[in-house]
Amino acid sequence: MNAQAPAPAEITDHLAGFLKAAGDPLRLQVLQVLGQSSFGVLELCDIMAIKQSGMSHHLKVLAQGGLVEKRREGNSIFYRRRLPQADSVEGAMHGALLDELDEGDLDGEVAERLAQVQQQRAAQSRAFFDRHAEQLDEQPELIADYDQYAEQACELLLRACPDGKAALEIGPGDGRFLKELAGHFATVIGLDNADAMLERAQQAVAKQSNVQLILGEWPASASTLPTVDAVVLNMVLHHLPSPASALRAAARQLNEGGTLLITDLCRHDQHWAHEACGDVWLGFDEADLVDWAGRAGLELQESQFLALRNGFQVQVRSFRRVP
Repeated sequence: MNAQAPAPAEITDHLAGFLKAAGDPLRLQVLQVLGQSSFGVLELCDIMAIKQSGMSHHLKVLAQGGLVEKRREGNSIFYRRRLPQADSVEGAMHGALLDELDEGDLDGEVAERLAQVQQQRAAQSRAFFDRHAEQLDEQPELIADYDQYAEQACELLLRACPDGKAALEIGPGDGRFLKELAGHFATVIGLDNADAMLERAQQAVAKQSNVQLILGEWPASASTLPTVDAVVLNMVLHHLPSPASALRAAARQLNEGGTLLITDLCRHDQHWAHEACGDVWLGFDEADLVDWAGRAGLELQESQFLALRNGFQVQVRSFRRVP
């Protein structure tokens, strides 16, 4: 039996809630900010420079209008943009609204405060890896061992980018995948925000003359780097303060037709990973990665989902920069 179609009054009420949520300049700015990443209420208060009571009210209206949703990450609640639903009465308007917001520039003061919040997140991540670089060998065994995904990741990358000359790996960790890249690309760059991690990577690629290691944050350091044919994010995105911004920067770093390779965790509920592994995000929904990539001008090429292990599943995905 087919589901009963909503009554005209239900449709108009639903649209009214959507239009009310979208009909306020501050709420539209919040949606712009949430296009960069998910944020907690207090972070949004800092970014928008308003009190918590006011921000909570705006978030409630946005949630009632179907424009945002909240999700628990460890002990914290984060708000994120809700993806447009193609089968909803406001789906087309919702998608067009987000496209328009993403094409516009943030207010200068809002952008400055947003950058400060993201810098605080990046500093926390950097401090974790500086403190625990020597102990991190134990953590992949608990989550996703390198050997579990490295072969598939390399295969996807080489299928998508068989003739690439230059590659950039962000957060190369112990440098093992850099060695793999060095065998297929004439020039390889490894960018990491922690001196201790770069030292470990340097040991791994000491004999590879075509590998250059650089200390810096992503995407803040993107403008100082050359464009490349491939950007690699292996088990790194869940450590970055703003995944959507990281993907946009990666798309800009690619030559036309270049490939972005992402290996990361699927969405999970293993909250201990925040403290034990320095994870900012508990993996990602597959639809979120495709949405962020699409808004950055990237087209999904291939996906593989590896066997579930210890409550974690790894997704390996390649994206192509479209003209």
